[in-house]
Amino acid sequence: MFIKRERGYYLILVIVVIILGLLSRELSSWFPKWVGSILWGLMVFFIMGFIFRDRTTRHTALIAAIFSIGVEVAKLYHTPWIDEFRYTKIGGLLLGYVFSWNNISLYISGISLGAMCESLCSRIRISK
Repeated sequence: MFIKRERGYYLILVIVVIILGLLSRELSSWFPKWVGSILWGLMVFFIMGFIFRDRTTRHTALIAAIFSIGVEVAKLYHTPWIDEFRYTKIGGLLLGYVFSWNNISLYISGISLGAMCESLCSRIRISK
């Protein structure tokens, strides 16, 4: 389905998901660890929606999935400079530390959640 995304809304969504993701880490005794990975995938979907505002939901989800898998696979690459960055707060949040197949499935779940929400919202908007 073709939609034209409003960048302002997507920027707000990205910020909200980042805050939720940081809260899920701070309140880790209340939330399972996998919640953060789903939120990371959701954030990537919204960022790609912000960047590729004229693409279909399916295309945006595919770009988000390729990007997310690429970031996860990049965890297999180790050099002193990238490992040094990974062990900073921001580096750990952006790149993570250790490759995990499970993370890929959680990222895809977050991306799928974003795509489903976007499709539902665009259908509601069209029907009005």
